[in-house]
Amino acid sequence: MNDEQKKEMTSEQDPAENTAPEEKTAEQAAEDTEKDSVTEQGTDAEAAKGEEGKDAEKKEKRRFGRKPSKEEEKIAALEKEKADLNDKFLRICAEYDNFRKRSQKEKDALYGDIKANTVTQFLPVYDNLERALKQNTEDEAYKKGVEMIMTQFCSTLEKMGVEKIESLGQKFDPALHNAVMHAEDPDKGENEIVEVFQEGFRLGDKVIRFAMVKVAN
Repeated sequence: MNDEQKKEMTSEQDPAENTAPEEKTAEQAAEDTEKDSVTEQGTDAEAAKGEEGKDAEKKEKRRFGRKPSKEEEKIAALEKEKADLNDKFLRICAEYDNFRKRSQKEKDALYGDIKANTVTQFLPVYDNLERALKQNTEDEAYKKGVEMIMTQFCSTLEKMGVEKIESLGQKFDPALHNAVMHAEDPDKGENEIVEVFQEGFRLGDKVIRFAMVKVAN
């Protein structure tokens, strides 16, 4: 058997060795491209992480003038934790102060409303005392007694911060007065109050009861 016949037999026995490699399909090419992209991203992320680590190391070196030791790193971490806790403490203090002020404001407003409602219940007593003083009587002791009660009643109202609304001779103010009658009087000014049927009272800026009045012109 000559050399040419041996070559032909070898070629027939192992045909895979003489065939060219098959071309990659489109799906395989896409998968290879995706793998290459993921590999590149991972490489970029590792590189960025490495850069951040280098920057942090440079900062520490600038702080200490050299690469910090483990003890110094621990101290720096504790200092940062201390700063964070201090900031949290200041925030809590500010929130508590705002809560305290808001609670006190609500408490004052509630106290004022309760006091105004309580005084309102006693105003009919004031009206009756005022009517009693307007009645003619020959009993001076009785008259003096009623006057003393009225004086004490008004003094108590003043101590509570309750004021009588000045009405007679004043200009009508819808925020303070309730006009129930109107009259034409050339001797009086425009919107002047000429008669008071029921006194009005206020507690600070809050009107407890509007004054019931008669307005001229």
